[in-house]
Amino acid sequence: MTVLMAFLTALIVSLALGPLLIPVLRRLKVQQTIRDDGPARHVAKAGTPTMGGLIFLPAWGLATCAWAGWSLPVFLVLAAGAGFGLLGFGDDYLKVCRRRSLGLRARQKILGQVVLSLSLAVAAVAFWGRGTEVELFPFGRHWDLGWVYYLFALLVMVASSNAVNLTDGLDGLAAGIAVLAAAAYTLIALWLGYTELAVAAAALAGSCAGFLVYNRHPARVFMGDTGALGIGAVLGALAVLTRTELLWLVVGGVYAWETLTVILQVAAYRIGGRRLWRMTPYHHHLELKGWPEPRVVAGLWLAAAVLAGLGVTLLVLGSRA
Repeated sequence: MTVLMAFLTALIVSLALGPLLIPVLRRLKVQQTIRDDGPARHVAKAGTPTMGGLIFLPAWGLATCAWAGWSLPVFLVLAAGAGFGLLGFGDDYLKVCRRRSLGLRARQKILGQVVLSLSLAVAAVAFWGRGTEVELFPFGRHWDLGWVYYLFALLVMVASSNAVNLTDGLDGLAAGIAVLAAAAYTLIALWLGYTELAVAAAALAGSCAGFLVYNRHPARVFMGDTGALGIGAVLGALAVLTRTELLWLVVGGVYAWETLTVILQVAAYRIGGRRLWRMTPYHHHLELKGWPEPRVVAGLWLAAAVLAGLGVTLLVLGSRA
């Protein structure tokens, strides 16, 4: 019941905050700057308010605090979402002030992500007793990484936050996948007995579902780095705290694929001077092939739903092995 109440609370608060904050963002001219090298059809989106994370991250935090109770894992998830969200807010703020598509320097953003991620990993191992084992799903085995685990958890957190950020390029794309991934992690946490983390995951699903009302095509507001980094951090933290980091690669498979296409594209161009796709992340490739934006989003949502279901299935199979 608490899981359902967390979802509904976050959904309602997110829906209520939208009409309040979107006009404020418009008046303050907190507007999205469109990349010059992006698809031509995106030029029409210039001027759309950004920093939409200010709508759903507070809704998520409020619902989590109201229904999850106070415990160290809940605090760590909240700290991860708030910390990365603030980092993204700083990036968005600089973009808005300078009216350009780049905010914080890459090294500044990465440094902030590294500090926050290592803090989460150390606290989870040293104070909560998470241990340094990585579960190998669906084989029912685990691998103790020792001190290397801290670097592994760091990679999971940083990769997760940046993967969501890269995926956030079409109306409703990243938010819709977040609803599916968070719903999967609600089931994963419940299956493993982490009820408080299931509440936090359900609250994230509800808050993103509410935000999707304003972010779906044609978007009235974008989530910006404020929201994207926050979502990625929460999902990454859930993976770390439930010992399902490898399973997160499946549940968040679309996020992972979007990131991989960027990495492979850059590598192929630098090594062989050629491109593997017309443009990356992958959703832009589909756009340039002539797919309408809603079709691209719906297709990737479907893939995300299948992968989320596969992730939960692997968990169940691994638990019975």
